[in-house]
Amino acid sequence: MSSSSNFRVPLSVLDLATVGSGRTSSDALADSTRLAQAADSLGFTRFWVAEHHNMPSVASTSPSVLIAHLAAQTQHIRVGSGGVMLPNHAPFVVAEQFALLEALHPSRIDVGIGRAPGTDQMTALALRRQTDGLGVEEFPQHVLEVLALLGDNRTPDRVMRLAATPAPSSFPDVWLLGSSGYSAQLAGMLGLRYSYAHHFGNEDPAAVLRLYRSNFQPSPALAEPYAMLATSALTAATEEEAEYLAGPAKVMALSLRSGRPAPIVSPEEAAQRILTDQEQLMLEHLPAIKAVGTPEQVIARLEELVETTGAQELMITGTTYDVGSRIDSLSHLAQAWEGSQVQQHAPASAVP
Repeated sequence: MSSSSNFRVPLSVLDLATVGSGRTSSDALADSTRLAQAADSLGFTRFWVAEHHNMPSVASTSPSVLIAHLAAQTQHIRVGSGGVMLPNHAPFVVAEQFALLEALHPSRIDVGIGRAPGTDQMTALALRRQTDGLGVEEFPQHVLEVLALLGDNRTPDRVMRLAATPAPSSFPDVWLLGSSGYSAQLAGMLGLRYSYAHHFGNEDPAAVLRLYRSNFQPSPALAEPYAMLATSALTAATEEEAEYLAGPAKVMALSLRSGRPAPIVSPEEAAQRILTDQEQLMLEHLPAIKAVGTPEQVIARLEELVETTGAQELMITGTTYDVGSRIDSLSHLAQAWEGSQVQQHAPASAVP
C-alpha cells in the first residue's frame, strides 16, 4: 500500500428528515433544519438530503425544495442531494432545479444522482414519466444529458438549444451515488465524483472503490478520481447510552425489511421490543447503524474504513428519535475526529 501525507479526511452529513412517532412532517423538517445548522457550525463539509417517497418515516420527498430551504438557513456548508433519483425525473427538470439552486447559492450546491426508485413499485409507477420498467437502461444517457445541461461540454449535441439557466456564473458539482459496482464503474468511466452507500450496501466498500478508480477517465468535471464513503455512526458518552439511542434505528430497519414501514419509535419503546432470532440475524448481517459506541470506538471504526478503502471523504448518517441526540452525536464525532490522526491510504492496485 502506498500512502499520502497525513491529513484529516473531511466529514459530511446525510439526512432523511425522519418522522418520529407522534410527530408531524413539519416537526421532521424543522429538525432537519436544526441538524443542518449544527453541521454547518461544527465544520462539516456537506449536508445532503435523500429522496424517498410514500414512507411514513421519511419527510424528505423533494430534495430540491428542501435543499433551497436548508441552504438559505446555513452559511458555509455545501448542500445537496444524496441523492435525486434520476429515473423518477426528466433530466432537463433536474438540471433546471439544480442550476437554479446554484444561482441562489453559488459554489454551495451538489447534485448527487442515483438510479434506484427510492420507493415501492406502485409509487415508482406513479412518479415516472413512463412505466416501461425501472428506466435504469436509460440511466447513463440521462446522466450525460444532465451533465451537458450543467456546463459539461463533452456532449454538446445532447442538449442542442436547451439551457437549464439563461446566464450561469457557476454550476453545481455532480456526483454519482450507488450501492453496487455498476454505479462505481459508470462514475469512473464518466470521470465523476462517486459516493458509495456503505450505510446500506452489502458489497465490500474497498472493492467498490477500487473498481471506481480502475475505471476512472479524466473528464471536464474531474481530473482525478474522488471517492466518498457514506456510512452510519452514532456516538454518546458511554457505549450503553449509544446502544440505547440506536434502538429506534434497529426497529426502523426491521420494519423496512419486513415491508411494514412505520414512524420512528422512541428509545424507550425500542428497548421494550424483544427481537426474534431471525431479526437478530438480520441486524448482524446488515446493522441498522454500522458504528455505535463512544467517540473513541466510532473513530476507530471510521479510521479503519479510511485505511482500507482510501476514501477521500466520509458522509455520516444515523437515525435517532430526537434531533438533539443526533446533534450531540455529530458534536462528539467532530471533536474526536479533529483530534484523531487519520492517514489516508489508497491500495496501490486501486490507483489508476
